[in-house]
Amino acid sequence: MILDYDFIKECFLKFFLSVIAGIVMGLERKTRNQVVGMRTLVLISVSSSLWSVISYALTEIQVAKGFYGGDPTRIIAGVVSGIGFIGGGAILHQGLNVKGLTSAAIIWTTAAIGTAIGVGLYAEAAFILIIAVFLLLFLEKVEDKFFPAGKNKTLHIIYDNEDIDMEKVKETIERHGFIVKDLNMSRIMASNQIILRYIVKSPSKDDFTDLINELKKISSLSEFSVTDK
Repeated sequence: MILDYDFIKECFLKFFLSVIAGIVMGLERKTRNQVVGMRTLVLISVSSSLWSVISYALTEIQVAKGFYGGDPTRIIAGVVSGIGFIGGGAILHQGLNVKGLTSAAIIWTTAAIGTAIGVGLYAEAAFILIIAVFLLLFLEKVEDKFFPAGKNKTLHIIYDNEDIDMEKVKETIERHGFIVKDLNMSRIMASNQIILRYIVKSPSKDDFTDLINELKKISSLSEFSVTDK
């Protein structure tokens, strides 16, 4: 049954559809500027599909060999629970950012591939391995190109003049690739300073010279800093 051509073809169709589903859901999350990306959701989708195929294959193997004394899918359930616990340990919260989601998904997918090999689903395991490696490399470039603003940061901006064009400040920030999510503003009456804290989705760059120079043109810029908190 495992090496049956029709069965393998059906499995590949399921895996392909699960990739499409993961990409679609990933795009929906990215367009809403959420943390979870396409790579994470595709890996979860294809590995979940593989877990289902493994459970079905184990049951068929048991029936084919005339053994009805136990439930082989209980082993799969134990593996899934254990790997889920390990994957959860790979997820870290650093400031405004959550890291390790893709690593947790890779752990999950690798466990599924290893289990598939153990059951004898060699073609299916190889197919998922190729898909996972390709998507990890390809989708990273896609996400960087079309969704460059990926990390949450805080822009601290202090002007010595209270009379500034807030809309122009926001437009300047967004023109440099940032996505403004929230704004906190405070004023120091004694020194007539205005303090702006923008929570933004930030592109992957370390040089903010151009942004600072344009913010200076709006009014008297006293201080500028970028943090992950």
